Amino acid sequence: MGQKLMKSSTDKALYGVCGGIAEFFGISSFVVRLIFVFTASVSFWVYVFLLWALKEKTVL
Repeated sequence: MGQKLMKSSTDKALYGVCGGIAEFFGISSFVVRLIFVFTASVSFWVYVFLLWALKEKTVL
């Protein structure tokens, strides 16, 4: 089964949402955070929804 989008447990600035997106797409979390900052009017609500909807990734 493919990889699932989850909050990162290791790459956290606030709650791990941007880190999880970066891990899912295989890109730098810095780039994801820049996108969220430059599109703040819309991305704020996307971030809040993902914060609520995504599960925490567990480290084994």
